[in-house]
Amino acid sequence: MPTPTRVLVCEDSRTFAAALVRTLERGGEIEVVGVATSGEAAIADLTRLAPDLVTMDIELPGMSGLDAVEEIMSARPTPILIVSSRISSGCDLAAAALASGALEAIGKDELSLGDPDDAAAGAFRRRIKMLGGARVIRHPRGRLNGRSSAPSRPAPRGSVIGICASTGGPHALATLLSGIPADFAVPILVVQHIGAGFADGLARWLDATVPLPVRLAEHGVRALPGVTLAPDGADLVLGTESVLRLDRTTPAGLHRPSADVLLRSIAHRAQSAGVAVVLTGMGRDGADGLAAVREAGGLTIAQDEATSAVFGMPNEAAKCGAALILPIGEIARALTTVALERQKPR
Repeated sequence: MPTPTRVLVCEDSRTFAAALVRTLERGGEIEVVGVATSGEAAIADLTRLAPDLVTMDIELPGMSGLDAVEEIMSARPTPILIVSSRISSGCDLAAAALASGALEAIGKDELSLGDPDDAAAGAFRRRIKMLGGARVIRHPRGRLNGRSSAPSRPAPRGSVIGICASTGGPHALATLLSGIPADFAVPILVVQHIGAGFADGLARWLDATVPLPVRLAEHGVRALPGVTLAPDGADLVLGTESVLRLDRTTPAGLHRPSADVLLRSIAHRAQSAGVAVVLTGMGRDGADGLAAVREAGGLTIAQDEATSAVFGMPNEAAKCGAALILPIGEIARALTTVALERQKPR
């Protein structure tokens, strides 16, 4: 038998915790090694229990779930899944937890805990096993808490940068964007695969944290300097004269927003002045779009394996010819120092 994935549950509701444990342990491939009723208790249990993954509620007695995530990721990095009733409302704390290193988040009302044998419960267990095998890196506390932390430097001569990410992406985005100065003049368009209701909270949290302004994309608005994040359920497209379009009607693939859709539009409009960056995530969304940017003569970058929580997306991007394979901490420097030929989008 394969070694079970070891899970530590941090949840103050005994009823919900019992249902979660029952669902997780069905089939024997996951072992719940402990249930902590507070963030402090979960942190104390980490060394003793050595879990492969922690499920973390946001609202806890005493230390908040966000503070617990920050402490875990700074002291003993461990894959974390946020499980909270505040997910559906787009809670800023949950978005901040993702940016601080939690891999994913799910609402309690999205979980099927009534029947541990149904298809949804089985899919949830498979997700837990995948996340439990993810690579996570140390995240020093306080690293992302100052707008003025990034030094001012000349902006590259380019027209637009597209960044895409999935699992582990909010943390990677926060790290990358913290290294780009506030006066960076090139628009940055971002596709982050994230649960419904989270994009708005993530944008607000990043806007308050990184030097650049961060906003959700609006249909018909010109791409501006700063960071523009694709909203829930819409493909972000760079249109004529750098006007952004939000497409909610074209038949979607596996993801909406789609990294491939964004990057292909950058290749088409910006051509050799476009930049494509593919960060951590499962699957291959973004690989074909990056290949299109490369074919158009633009700069292409993929996050390296050592700093990716999941190397699926960047690995596929590397196979498609990404020019640079860089640790997350070096991507900002590449974006702020490379000199690209300015070319007005057509």
